[in-house]
Amino acid sequence: MIALEAARNVNSQFEPRALALDEVARYCRLLFFLPFSALANKAIVKTNSFERISDTLVLRESDQAARTGLGPCAARVIAKIFACLLIVGVWHEAGLAADPNTPDQALETRIQGLIPDIERYITSGMKSFDVPALAIGIVANDKLVYGKGFGVRAKEGGGTVDTKTVFQIGSATKAFLGTTLAIMVDRGRFKWDDRVIDLYPDFQLKDPWVTREFRVFDLIAQRSSLPPYANDMLGMVGFSETDMIRSLRYVEPVSSFRSTFAYTNITHVLAGRIVAKAAGAADWNTVLRQELLEPLGMKDSSYTAAAIATASNHAEGYRWTPQGTVAVPFTQLFPYDFAGAGDINSTIEDTARWVRFQLSNGTFEGRRLVSPENLAQTRTPKVALNDRVFYALGWVVQQTPKGNIIWHNGGTTSFGAYVGFAPETGVGVIILTNESNVGFPDALGLWTFDRLLGNPSVDHVAKTLEAAKAKYEGMQKQFAKPNKPRPSPPLASLAGNFANGSFGKALVRPEGDALTMDLQATGAQFKLEPWDGDVFAVRVIPNGRFSAMAQNLGDEPSGLAQFQADAAGKPAVLRITLEDGQAYDFRREAK
Repeated sequence: MIALEAARNVNSQFEPRALALDEVARYCRLLFFLPFSALANKAIVKTNSFERISDTLVLRESDQAARTGLGPCAARVIAKIFACLLIVGVWHEAGLAADPNTPDQALETRIQGLIPDIERYITSGMKSFDVPALAIGIVANDKLVYGKGFGVRAKEGGGTVDTKTVFQIGSATKAFLGTTLAIMVDRGRFKWDDRVIDLYPDFQLKDPWVTREFRVFDLIAQRSSLPPYANDMLGMVGFSETDMIRSLRYVEPVSSFRSTFAYTNITHVLAGRIVAKAAGAADWNTVLRQELLEPLGMKDSSYTAAAIATASNHAEGYRWTPQGTVAVPFTQLFPYDFAGAGDINSTIEDTARWVRFQLSNGTFEGRRLVSPENLAQTRTPKVALNDRVFYALGWVVQQTPKGNIIWHNGGTTSFGAYVGFAPETGVGVIILTNESNVGFPDALGLWTFDRLLGNPSVDHVAKTLEAAKAKYEGMQKQFAKPNKPRPSPPLASLAGNFANGSFGKALVRPEGDALTMDLQATGAQFKLEPWDGDVFAVRVIPNGRFSAMAQNLGDEPSGLAQFQADAAGKPAVLRITLEDGQAYDFRREAK
């Protein structure tokens, strides 16, 4: 649900305050003992994959010792202390954010002067990415100072795009989730460092120690030790929230706890459950509506497939390909059944109210909705992506040469969004599109901030388009069938009953020239098409309520399946490896 582009800051907005020693120590460890990795996902959510680029800070001990006259150990200590003091200073400066109640006419004048360039860049970028509809908003001085729609809501049927057109905002929802957590902490319903198992006893990960130590703030900090997008496919094939949460106990960790950025969604589903229970509400969306949407006056925002489909002024969704965008239908399965991970539909005018609330440190039109202290927790860096970018709680915190940006993007199978604000400058940028996020909204958002803040001019859109095409070509190669594939075994010999901890029981049976895999729990079906010997390409079959989901996932396979023989040479395990690298072993059950 997210496409995180390279960004550049460790800062977040704070009320001026002193940092406790344990906080300083924690971020010193974060900065100097953890490898930094930048990750970018495939915004077409079937893939949900990240590319890992290592960005490790290195202190050359011998050079440092020569300059200081100290030994390598002492040099390291001094360097770390200096860097930590620098970070503390940056955070303190961020606390001195622009006061939204003090109008900055020069800022508005600057925005108005940039509009012609912004509109030219938007028009060019939409053409390059074949984006049917886009809406942009710029917030300053506690108001929407610029908002405009471009293109048409649908390629067939047209429809004017404006600041009231409804789009999916995808993972930009996560900041709303983080704020509802902060509100519950304000009310004493739980603490940030409460153990999750005390609030949700059925929670379990594979590692017992991590299960015991997992705290509320870990739920949306993207450092769980789970693989990126752990078990998201379960939601796309109809498993319930309870099933998705329970499935995490079967997932092998891929890193040590709290050490590495890895984007997950199901942990956010659990966070929403905990918020709803604490509030005495039926579900997280009820809390969202009562605590944020209604107080902020976000009257055109919603959180179901039916709501966006029936809105009179909504954009239709499109899946990106280099050859052009492809229309796909709405489906409740994704993103809506992932709740606080990415289910909000909104408009420029509504989202501008959210950005105003953020720039005002938790107040809106004179009413405080959340304390500045707990709102600041949602912007406090928790894990590094690289030396200039950190993930907080539903926000990315980034440094640019001329100021700090707090932002998050959203990428569903057919929409892309970017919501960000620069607290010191007091300006916010919102980009909403009806195309799967392969980086265009993020690139446009960063380019706009560069212009607003006076950063060096970089053509982020051109670079992003090149990267998106390369990634697509890589996927095509990955699933290209061999020129001379080996014949597959007799299909009847592969049939049988299988089971997996996360997916449950499945029946594999021959059907025509392929195999069909029926998931007993939800009724979803995978088609296993011969690919090379005992390897089969995996696709979701577009039947019933899964028809729209299959269209959203696209034409390429969702993964590959391989039958693995036991000592007797019989196919005992069916391993399905999804495009994002997650593997699931289905073991044959005795008759």
